[in-house]
Amino acid sequence: MLKIVSIVIRVNDLPAQSRFWQAALEYVERDPASDDWVVLKPRDADAPCIALDAHHSERVLPPRIHLDIYAQDQDAEVRRLTELGAREVHWDNLPDDADYVIMEDPEGNRFCIVDRPDWVGWVGWERPTA
Repeated sequence: MLKIVSIVIRVNDLPAQSRFWQAALEYVERDPASDDWVVLKPRDADAPCIALDAHHSERVLPPRIHLDIYAQDQDAEVRRLTELGAREVHWDNLPDDADYVIMEDPEGNRFCIVDRPDWVGWVGWERPTA
């Protein structure tokens, strides 16, 4: 049996990217960060961790892999993520009926915010208050 426990993202500025992804996903450090590695985990949910690896790699477009992140309120989350430093990526081939918004983090790592207000995974989940 296999289970995805952590998804690794290569970054240049580990502290800045750690702050972005913690705020974006409301994750916390699983263990204290080292100079080149940190694993971020959900506060109290059973979801994959995000590991940030301070190891330079060339950006390739389109990326071979990206995150799909579900949103209860897509417009609000896109605004919130933009305020945190993410950017919306405009793509000429985006279908008219697309249920996702393509974004990239401050270093250009791509992810999609998928409109899923009725997803069954929301049951019992509440946004933590800081």
